[in-house]
Amino acid sequence: MKTDLIVFIVYLLVLLCVGLYFTKKAKKSVEDYLLGGRSLGPAVTALTMQSTSMSGYMFMGGPALAFQQGWYALWYAIGDAGGSIINLSVLGKRMRRLSEMLGALSPIEYLEKRFESPAVRVVGSIISIIFLFAYVFAQFIASGKALSTLTGLPYEWALILGVSVILIYTVTGGYLAVIWTDFIQGIIMVLGVTGITIVALFKVGGLSALNERIAAIDPTYLSLWGKDLVYYGQWGVVLGALLIYSIGYMGLPHVVVRHMSMKSTKTVKGAVIWSAIWNQFFVFMPYILGLVGIIMLPNLTDPEMVIPTLAYTFFPGIFAAILLSAIMAAIMSTSDSILMQAGTTLSRDIYQRFIDPNASNTKMIFVSRISILLAGIIGVIVAIWQPPSIFTLVIFAFGVLGNSFMVPYVASVYSKKANGLGALCAMIGGGLTNIIWTLMELEAVTAVHPFLAGLIISIIGMIIGTKLGKKPSGPMQETVERAKGIRHIPAKIENNTARELGPEARNISEFFGNKMPLKE
Repeated sequence: MKTDLIVFIVYLLVLLCVGLYFTKKAKKSVEDYLLGGRSLGPAVTALTMQSTSMSGYMFMGGPALAFQQGWYALWYAIGDAGGSIINLSVLGKRMRRLSEMLGALSPIEYLEKRFESPAVRVVGSIISIIFLFAYVFAQFIASGKALSTLTGLPYEWALILGVSVILIYTVTGGYLAVIWTDFIQGIIMVLGVTGITIVALFKVGGLSALNERIAAIDPTYLSLWGKDLVYYGQWGVVLGALLIYSIGYMGLPHVVVRHMSMKSTKTVKGAVIWSAIWNQFFVFMPYILGLVGIIMLPNLTDPEMVIPTLAYTFFPGIFAAILLSAIMAAIMSTSDSILMQAGTTLSRDIYQRFIDPNASNTKMIFVSRISILLAGIIGVIVAIWQPPSIFTLVIFAFGVLGNSFMVPYVASVYSKKANGLGALCAMIGGGLTNIIWTLMELEAVTAVHPFLAGLIISIIGMIIGTKLGKKPSGPMQETVERAKGIRHIPAKIENNTARELGPEARNISEFFGNKMPLKE
């Protein structure tokens, strides 16, 4: 057996062991299975949030864009470099605090309770399920391609192998298995991509030599407007490319849930530092490798295979195996999180909310596991057909989720007047705008990126809906206000608010209505 394949098999076995290790802990309660008991520390929060965010796009879609468009692709990387800092700084503390006050165990449940509207939960669940599935399809396609390159298996069998491992540790170990495998994979991603970037730049003579050789092929590759200056003067496209990854993460349910699972609000500060350091090491390198591919792989037919092809064409087997493991780490760390969130939405937001409100902990965990398994099976079936490119599919799903949920999440913690109608208008208007903009290719006509168009409509929808809709209840407004700043709550109450006072916002609000001095 080849050395590189042995390395990868060992890597998969480690992930399986992690999943099985957390099986017992996942059985304690629904909160443990879905949120890990709200126990995440700074480093784990940061790395699971970042590895979950990056996905197979960073090793396949991003390099493909750089290979095709040159330095223009770096607009996405620049936005991405600050995305985690913005995400944690804007939502982290307030959402962690408010989600526990409301007793919410999922990002969609949180929206319903905050905006006091079952319709928000219904619409949010529909949008979430559809586009989380689209997102995971892209990860599965990337998984099949990468594993096929590594093992030599046909794409279909490689796809089934990769997804099976993800499903086993996600279904058995729940949220804790997901975040700890993400933590391990985040480290592997940084080490793998840093190593091959150093070697690749050494082979081409450094960045200056890289630019000189690219310019000799086509100088427009060096332009920030794209190859052949295709986006020249289109600041609406550039701004959208910057914004989608700098602020779009605040609208992804499988990323936002990390705020809810932090150990405390004090976790945010450390998580910001960890994620900022991780980002600067990682974010730009996959795109640079795409540029290296322009020189070293002039005859490459599938741009999404730039990094795997570089690994096996120019680097030793063991090094290639580490890199392929890093690619799979990116894919798997996003896939498991999306599957976990899809399972949460199906079980908590649909089954328990509308079908069996009195479901026991054991039954809810079982339904969650079945939901994750079904989501994975459906994903494999669709991925075998190979829908659009990984870049196209990720940008589309990412954009629609971001445009649907980002504004409601931000408004939920910053505006006590934001209401259910405003949230619905923002979700439907923002998401639908992105869909229409993408399918009708309006970017080419308007020179405005779909994400930017959706963001504008989502903000307008929230403002108009809030003006026309019913005001939030007095207790809810009071709860939102108390979630904003420093509080004085006895330690026992702060640590166990949702568990000891009950999951419903009304009960929490009545408790806080006693005007007792609070301490955080």
